[in-house]
Formats: sequence, C-alpha cells, structure tokens
Amino acid sequence: MMKPASIIRMTVGHFGNVLRYLRTFYFRMAGISIGKNTFISLGAKVDISGKDKITIGDKCEITYGCVILSHDAAVKRIDPKGKRGGPVRIGNNVFMGVNSIVLHSVTIGDNSVIGAGSVVTKDIPPNVVAVGNPAKVIRELSGC
Repeated sequence: MMKPASIIRMTVGHFGNVLRYLRTFYFRMAGISIGKNTFISLGAKVDISGKDKITIGDKCEITYGCVILSHDAAVKRIDPKGKRGGPVRIGNNVFMGVNSIVLHSVTIGDNSVIGAGSVVTKDIPPNVVAVGNPAKVIRELSGC
C-alpha cells in the first residue's frame, strides 16, 4: 500500500507534466518551433512577443530560470540604428543550465551545453561547453 505522501508526490508530478505539455502546446501555437522530447521548465521564459522566429530542436533541456529572447527594446536607447531583434535557433540535444539567457540573433549548435547563469550573446558552435557573461567556449565535447 502506498503512503499518502507518495501519492501526493506522484499526483503533483503528473500535474506538472500536464502543465508542461499545455505550455509547450501554447508556445507552438504562438509560432515557436519546438522539437520532439524537449523539456522546457515551467520556470523558464520564452519570448513570444517578438516578431522573429525561435526554433528549439529535439531532445533539449531548458531548465529553471532560463530566458530566450528574440528581441531587445533597450537597443533603441543605446543605438537607435542598432538591430533590435533576430531569430534564435537552439540545435538538437542542447542543455541550458539554470538562469542562462539567450539573446536575439543567436544560434546554439547541436549537442552543446550552456552553463548556469551564462548570457549567450553570440553564436555557439556544436559540441561545446560555453559558460560566463558573455558566454565563451571553455571546452569541446567528444563522442556527441
């Protein structure tokens, strides 16, 4: 016989899965392309207000506190002629650590890892680990 605490944990887990499914469905209806078997934490933020496309590949993990932006209104205050937005592409099998941020006009290559708290301002190649603010490649991954 299951203990009440186990039943509650299991129920909460199933409810979270339903919420994540509905949120992913909402993102897709808003125009974001999301691949198969991709996990997006309920605590992550994905920009649906930008005009530029966001594409997230298969088997990605976007953890708690991550932010993906396809535009930046602050640019007009810094440089009125600067680029205010652009498409974001996150490849297949990408892991984004807690509280990482991806800014507009960036591509993250397949099989890459973005470290916790990193700010991705430029393209990240495939099969690497990138960390920091701004994110820099610190090592290549083999066997991906």
